[in-house]
Amino acid sequence: MILRRFTLFVVLFVSIATASIQVLNNTELSEDEIQTLPRMTGIYVSVNDLARILSTHIYKNEERKKVVLYIGDHRIKISAESGYVIIDGEAFQMPVHAVGSAGDIYLPAEAFFTILRTTTLPGITYDSHKQTLEINITKFNINRLTIDEKANGTILRLRTGKYFNDGDISIFKHQNGWFYITINGGLVDAAELNRTETRGVIQQVTSDQMKESVQLAFKLRSDIEGYEFYQSHDPSEIVVTLRSPLSKSAARIKNVRNRWRMDTIVLDAGHGGKDGGTVGKYGTKEKDITLDITKRVGRLIEKKTHTKVVYTRDEDVFIPLWKRTKIANENNGKLFVSIHVNANPNRNIKGYETYLLRPGKTEDAIEVSSRENSVINLENTGKKKYESLKGENLIMATMAQAMFMKESEDLASAIQSELSKKITSKNRGVKQAGFYVLIGASMPNVLVEVGFLSNPSEEKKLKKSSYRQRIAEGIYTAILKFKKSREKVLAEG
Repeated sequence: MILRRFTLFVVLFVSIATASIQVLNNTELSEDEIQTLPRMTGIYVSVNDLARILSTHIYKNEERKKVVLYIGDHRIKISAESGYVIIDGEAFQMPVHAVGSAGDIYLPAEAFFTILRTTTLPGITYDSHKQTLEINITKFNINRLTIDEKANGTILRLRTGKYFNDGDISIFKHQNGWFYITINGGLVDAAELNRTETRGVIQQVTSDQMKESVQLAFKLRSDIEGYEFYQSHDPSEIVVTLRSPLSKSAARIKNVRNRWRMDTIVLDAGHGGKDGGTVGKYGTKEKDITLDITKRVGRLIEKKTHTKVVYTRDEDVFIPLWKRTKIANENNGKLFVSIHVNANPNRNIKGYETYLLRPGKTEDAIEVSSRENSVINLENTGKKKYESLKGENLIMATMAQAMFMKESEDLASAIQSELSKKITSKNRGVKQAGFYVLIGASMPNVLVEVGFLSNPSEEKKLKKSSYRQRIAEGIYTAILKFKKSREKVLAEG
């Protein structure tokens, strides 16, 4: 939704004779008047005329001398002879009472406009010395905040009236125990924000509306391990997840220890059967390369560590993506490594990279995950099983695995490091993307792209068994180091 903005310049000519505010609407090129009531305590403005100028709906109870103004989603209750206005159920005090006169209610201009600016219409500016009121009627583009508490963290949902560029959103955790979201071009409905029910790690919420941006501040009850954000289109929201660290309770520590006994490693050879994956210039199929390397890794693990290895496939068969992590979970796997080979329209691109399950941040990462995820078109269930795994739901899926994120990052870094010692191709680093094959794995998990079949020279290397063996040795060594580091933690615990 495009943010619409127009400006009204309201000039107050204070005199007993005219007792009115001359209004110049530069947008509609029209003139109007707002009645005033000059008194010893200052200028009072007519509620009736103010409602007409702001084009708001008004409800009157003349018998009780009460009025309700409806500005957007806000309800402003005004009573004659009262020093309070009630906005959305919250009372705001003025230094003097409102005045009832001839079927209208008059409000002290300076006090009322200050309240209105801080709660409902942040675009208004009243100058009591110059007797001018400038109104920039702007629609809020940050309308509501909801907070959901989950087992592994807390989710913040900011309902927005527009889609912001990622570069306009800055998120960080300060060492002072506060978490901040700054949105360039954001205009927050402060009254609505103040009604947010806090829960989870969020203890308090405040906002600071500036001219070019808004900053939302969240006081944390406890520390967080990490955070991510995503923008949803329907509904239009900024979704922020705050990951909680593991509990320090004795029962939880025992659980963690049992989980970390790495007695079963699950290896997933990408593609297979009717899904050949990518194909190189010389006819090399991804499904064949991945199966060969996966088996080589498995044999090294079984021979040198006596650790159980579970293969999601050990022959040329088709296995749906969802079933691969199901196999891993049913076998009580303690580690899940999915092995793939990459492709790119640019045949000069080469190298290896390891991915974590998070929404993609770069075009390349999104392209890779889209290609790998396209296999769902070959499954009997088609796309139905995966339709919900987008946007916020993908964030939710990554949160379910948040307790494994740090460990997955460690494993991914180890794989990149060990492969750099074994092969001479380019180290493209650790990345993140929304791979369906990783969703649901109740254990640390990564996806390794060992090279590019689209690069003819790299395809020739991948066709050689000696090269594939070096890749397998690199992945095995990384798994072994990862395993030993975690077992050391258990021994010291």
